[in-house]
Amino acid sequence: MGLAAAYEALRDGHQVDVMEASDIPGGMAAHFDFGGISIERFYHFVCRADFATFELLRDLGIADKLRWRPTSMGFFVKGRLNPWGDPISLLSLPGTSLGMKLRYGLFVFLCTHRKQWPALEQRSARDWLIQWCCEPVYNLFWRSLLEFKFYEDAPRISAAWIWTRIRRVGLSRKSIMQEEMGYFEGGSETLVNALMQRIEELGGRVHLKTPVRRVAIADERVTGVETPDRTFDADEVISTVPIPLVPDMIPDLPEALKEQYRAIKNIGVCCAVLKLSRSVSRHFWTNVEEPGIEIPGVIEFTNLRDVGATILYVPYYMPVSNKKFSWTDEQFVNDAMACVMRLNPAISHADLVDARVFRLRHAQPVCEVGFAAKLPPVRTQIAGLQIADTCFYYPEDRSISESVALGRKMARQIGKRDEI
Repeated sequence: MGLAAAYEALRDGHQVDVMEASDIPGGMAAHFDFGGISIERFYHFVCRADFATFELLRDLGIADKLRWRPTSMGFFVKGRLNPWGDPISLLSLPGTSLGMKLRYGLFVFLCTHRKQWPALEQRSARDWLIQWCCEPVYNLFWRSLLEFKFYEDAPRISAAWIWTRIRRVGLSRKSIMQEEMGYFEGGSETLVNALMQRIEELGGRVHLKTPVRRVAIADERVTGVETPDRTFDADEVISTVPIPLVPDMIPDLPEALKEQYRAIKNIGVCCAVLKLSRSVSRHFWTNVEEPGIEIPGVIEFTNLRDVGATILYVPYYMPVSNKKFSWTDEQFVNDAMACVMRLNPAISHADLVDARVFRLRHAQPVCEVGFAAKLPPVRTQIAGLQIADTCFYYPEDRSISESVALGRKMARQIGKRDEI
């Protein structure tokens, strides 16, 4: 979001400095070296409706780096890995009545074709799903996805949020029988590097390993940004850091506004990235509904982007107060491998080639019922100051495309007083 905003502001003729606390750019899209393979720390994929991504790729001259690949889903339930995500797989699922299958299928179809969400804003996902699908269907297909992502907050998650997730994936289909996802040749690093290069060509300056200590305000307008090494004078500031960090970073904000930011709750993620000597399944994404496995799913990323080895992401979402968040890397890797070995009993610890674990304390906003009303305007009452993170494109979930769209929108608002 920050790089997209910087690029758009430079195109509009502004002078731009970007402060990045990390030693590499890209945020959650940043890469790491996994034994000679450059790959994302957190998995990303492109859907057919990601129009902001397509526009940016064209602007940067790298539209030819986008690749599409037929993908499939799996569903691990009752000790069995089943194909998933198309009508035949749904109808073939064992141990489930025809009525349950038809209700689930009709619900997903209607979600994909629904265009409006405000009516869902005041309903919980749990109640909405049970109304449409019945409680046994909710317990089988949806409960784990919500509870092992949001834990105690699961009953409060907005129906609008779950609808957009269903719709986004549902629209990324080549046909009713075939899902199709996209990726960047070379990974998300391809997009990040192209943005960095264009920012520098346009005269922008990106300062890595430069955390922001304070955004300065005087006479109700922004005046600059303080870092450990220097202060940058500024007429406009766009903040894209996680919202929970904002009140301390901008202490001179009105107290009422800081309270609005503090009221936005986030959960963390600990993502185990496994490199295996062989494939676990043919599926890109496998949902899990199985006693003793406390994750919503497993992503075999190399069934989308082939990098010459089998790489899986096993994400553990949870509040940072959860005792699991303090697990060691070894504990996460062992737990992830135990899950993988249940999905495919032919896999053993001997197949584990390498593993890494990445953590974020602010990975996912908790989008509860009525969440839209909790969000203050992106353009604050402080002249020259805009503040947003991934929760500000609610009800859409986190994605590169939504981040790009909001970042560029903020840049186009520089110098204006319109509320966004």
